[in-house]
Amino acid sequence: MTAEMEAGKSKWWQWVSVAALVYLLICSVSLIGSGFKMASGDHAKELFEFATNPFAGLVVGTLATALIQSSSTVTSIIVGLVAGGLPVTIAVPMMMGANIGTSITNTIVSLGHVREKEEFRRAFSAATVHDFFNVLCVLIFLPLEMMFGFLEKLAASMAGMFTLQDASMKELNFVKTATKPLVNSAKDLVGNLDTILGGMLLIAGGILVIFLSISLIGKLLNRLLVGRARLIMDWAIGRGPLTGIMSGSVVTVLVQSSSTTTSLMVPLAGSGSFGLKQIYPFTLGANIGTCVTALLAATAVTSFQTEALQIAFVHLAFNVLGVALIFGLPFLRNLPVTAAERMGHIAAENKLVALFYILGLFFVLPAVCLGVTSLL
Repeated sequence: MTAEMEAGKSKWWQWVSVAALVYLLICSVSLIGSGFKMASGDHAKELFEFATNPFAGLVVGTLATALIQSSSTVTSIIVGLVAGGLPVTIAVPMMMGANIGTSITNTIVSLGHVREKEEFRRAFSAATVHDFFNVLCVLIFLPLEMMFGFLEKLAASMAGMFTLQDASMKELNFVKTATKPLVNSAKDLVGNLDTILGGMLLIAGGILVIFLSISLIGKLLNRLLVGRARLIMDWAIGRGPLTGIMSGSVVTVLVQSSSTTTSLMVPLAGSGSFGLKQIYPFTLGANIGTCVTALLAATAVTSFQTEALQIAFVHLAFNVLGVALIFGLPFLRNLPVTAAERMGHIAAENKLVALFYILGLFFVLPAVCLGVTSLL
């Protein structure tokens, strides 16, 4: 009985820790926004002239997420930058790029099966199906967004329904009220410094807190819920595409990491426990579930400024519409699966192809494209 009580007490403290870390995450987004405003003054748009080309914004989002290996971290940082003045139009392709960059983690995980040819073929195919889906999604939606701006407009309508417009209702935003003391204390610490230096310190501090809080939240939730998440995963896979998508979303919300969800799929595919077509919908659900972090981060800065919540809804709309369109249309649905199967066969025959694929797709190609766009 004593052991059970101690276990219960330990879990209670872990849940308290999760709540405290969520609070720090929300505060850190406000810090980035405040720091960006302080450092840029009235010249926020000029600071991002290099990314006024949507393609450049896409590359920045891809590279940043591939290097950090956390789309939750990158999207939270983007929300903070938008709160500080980064134009939503520039941030939209950055959000799309984060989707591509995050799929590097499970592709790297698949390399653990490299010694056994057939096992590696299955594992690499299961990993790259996420890559091909995200790339296809961007190829469809980025040109449409550049021509019509429909994601930005849709997200603005969604954000308008959740944003307080009346100044007399300011006190009702309890999240902003709760984070204000910590954010103001941080501002006071840099108040005597040069505005640019002070702003940069706030941004750096906010980014550091985002890194630490998301990492620790993921570890704690994995410890608290990974057993339940695994049960959901085992129950859902093979029960139909809609169940797979919904369960992939739920598991990702529970563990707060799409990389964790998709990486769990790779060993199951490698061992032959589940086929690629069974794992595919579950992987897509992870894209939707990972949007929760950006939405949570945006709650710190929603009053009188819809932009932060708007970019979070852009991320959600992009992923939901992407899954609905690509998976809903038969002629598009199987394209990522076919491409992943072929890539798995090629990589199994020549292991160096897998290495060049990872380096090329996530680092070399984005870096080259960024260099070319900067010269245009």
